[in-house]
Amino acid sequence: MTVVSVRIDEKTKKILEKAGVNISKEVKRYLEELAWKIELRNSVREFSKMLESIPPAEDGFSVKSVREDRESH
Repeated sequence: MTVVSVRIDEKTKKILEKAGVNISKEVKRYLEELAWKIELRNSVREFSKMLESIPPAEDGFSVKSVREDRESH
């Protein structure tokens, strides 16, 4: 674990504390969610790059595949 320090206006802190908000918990949750979104975005980019290298299916492939599947039963 590491420590991250954040400065906020005293009025903001008082309002949040009065409302029963656990500031530390909420900041931690937000930053963890942000990190997850960044990792997800990076994974999607990598996946998109992989898909670019795969050639598209030939015309009529879907129709042919469905027909073959139906006829095999």
